[in-house]
Amino acid sequence: MPYNTFGIDVKARLLVEYDTVDELREVLKVHRGERILHIGQGSNLLFTKDFDGVLLHSRMCRARFLDDETVEAQNGLRLDDLIAQLTDMNYCGLEKLSLIPGEVGASAVQNVGAYGGEAKDAILSVRVLDIQTLEERVMSNAECRFGYRDSIFKHELKDRVIVLSVVYHVEKGYARAKREEIIRTRLAKLPEVGKVGSAGSFFMNPFVPEEQANALLKLFPDMPHFDSPQGVKIPAAWLIEQCGWKGKTLGGAQVWHKQPLVIVNAEGKATPEDIVNLAKQVSDSVFDKFNIRINPEVNYI
Repeated sequence: MPYNTFGIDVKARLLVEYDTVDELREVLKVHRGERILHIGQGSNLLFTKDFDGVLLHSRMCRARFLDDETVEAQNGLRLDDLIAQLTDMNYCGLEKLSLIPGEVGASAVQNVGAYGGEAKDAILSVRVLDIQTLEERVMSNAECRFGYRDSIFKHELKDRVIVLSVVYHVEKGYARAKREEIIRTRLAKLPEVGKVGSAGSFFMNPFVPEEQANALLKLFPDMPHFDSPQGVKIPAAWLIEQCGWKGKTLGGAQVWHKQPLVIVNAEGKATPEDIVNLAKQVSDSVFDKFNIRINPEVNYI
């Protein structure tokens, strides 16, 4: 199945692609009651076995300006393609998300982010289709309940709606230099999606109470840490590296040698079990050393 960036050898019972919302409605009518999963590039998924259901994928890839500072993009458009187009037109606002794998729809579901920016910072609204009623509705930024790599679409509305399009706020401005800088930084540290099997960042950065962070700083004075409304953020990459996992392998899976936040299908031979087991061992060792649990950003299917 090509729709998983880990390059895992799994199959789905059926894959259906659609070009319009009306086509999507017809597909949902035909397959009502069956197990359905809507995917983008599969860049945040780990299929642990063959998928006994219907995979849906959008071929709706258009973007249009609603006014001078508002652009609506359809769910199937690659996020980085949108950012490249906006940059070429001298619009800024999304450049911090450059080169993040995935499509526009997933940017809202996952609230993707990097380098201090998150999709929610630019998202004004999200148009969704109710899987049961087949009706569309527009949800405001507040209604999406965005959090760190989180949204309502991963909780109350999981498997209940499909994101159709996202409306972003953008501004006129020169962003090419910033975008190029971010791309260089990502390529220097992260495996290029499509060339090395991975899902990008595998683990989320943990947040701990201030008291716990202060206690850890006494033991590890060089520990990087950042204050936030959610608590003190400690980079998962630093925690993993301190536990000696950088570059280590388990079966066909490997902790990336340049950025330990990433797990890769090193030679294209990893099984789902290899990746799951490596992730668990990494998480367990971080917990044993720091009493901090790091959790996968990747969704296991």
